[in-house]
Amino acid sequence: MIKVEELRKEFAGLVAVDSICFEVAQGEVLAFLGPNGAGKSTTMKMLAGFLTPTSGQAWIKGKEVSAEPLAVKQLIGYLPESSPSYKNLTVKEFLGFIAKARGLFAKELQTHLLRVMEQTGLTEVQNKTIGTLSKGYRQRVGFAQALVHDPPILILDEPTDGLDPNQKQEMRKLIRSMAPQKAVILSTHNLEEMEAVCNRAIVIHQGRIVFNGTPLELLQKSRHHNEIRITFEGAVPPELVEKLNSLPEVAEVRIVQGSILILRPQGGENLLAAVNHLLFDYHAHLLELYLEKGKLDEVFREITLGESP
Repeated sequence: MIKVEELRKEFAGLVAVDSICFEVAQGEVLAFLGPNGAGKSTTMKMLAGFLTPTSGQAWIKGKEVSAEPLAVKQLIGYLPESSPSYKNLTVKEFLGFIAKARGLFAKELQTHLLRVMEQTGLTEVQNKTIGTLSKGYRQRVGFAQALVHDPPILILDEPTDGLDPNQKQEMRKLIRSMAPQKAVILSTHNLEEMEAVCNRAIVIHQGRIVFNGTPLELLQKSRHHNEIRITFEGAVPPELVEKLNSLPEVAEVRIVQGSILILRPQGGENLLAAVNHLLFDYHAHLLELYLEKGKLDEVFREITLGESP
C-alpha cells in the first residue's frame, strides 16, 4: 500500500530526512516514533504530497507521489499536526466543504457526512462553529476530515493530541476497527499508544530509521524484558535466593526492602515456569508477582540518545 525508497529532504542544506526506506501493507498500523525534530512530520508531509522530496521516491498503491500527485491525494486521508481548520464554519459546514473538495456531492455527500460524524462522535456538535469547540473536539474534526472520503490510506500526525483519556480510547478503538481495510501511519510521542494500536513501529532519529519492527521486538530490547518482581508476605527466603542464583538463565537477583525480590533473566528469557516451580517447592507466601514486558521509555532513550539504563 505504501512503499518508500531512499526518501530524502533537505532544507537550506540541513538534512531533515536522510534516505529512508520502508513499506506498509494493508492491515498494518505503523507507529512513527522519534524525538522532536527527528523528521517524522517531514516524512508524512512528503507521503501526503505536501512537500517535494529532495531525492528518492514514494508510492501509494503503486502510484508515485511526485509523478501522480492528484491521484495519490485521492487515496489518502491526512491529519496534519495541530489539525488546521476554518474556525468560523460549523462542523457540518467544514466537513461538507472538505467532502466537496474530495469530489462527493448530493446524496453521497450526506451519507459520508453522517457516517464520519457518527464515527468520530461529532453528531451532537455538528451545528457548532469550530472556533467554539474544545481542543479535543477540534482534533476530532481534523480526524473526521481525513476520513470523510473513506480513503484506503491514513496518514495521521499525533491523532490523539488534546484528547482526554476517554476520547483517546475511543479514537484508538476507531483506528483499530478500520485497520484491516486500510494502511495506517501515525506519528506519536505516546509509547502506550503504540502498544495499544500499532502492529509495527519505526523509530526515526536525526532523519534516519534506527528501528523497524514490531512493538514486541522493541520491548525485547529493554534490559528489563521478562524481569520478574515478587513481593513476599514476609522476608524473602534466603534458600530460595541461593537456588535462583544458581540457575544459569538468571542474570541478577536483587532484594529490595527485605520482602521484594527482583529477578532479571539472561538474554530476556521467560523464567516464569521455573520460578513458579521453585516458589511451590518452598511453599512461599506471595502478595504479588509481576512479569515486566519491558520499559519502552528506556529503550527509546537508548536508541535515540545512546543512554544506557
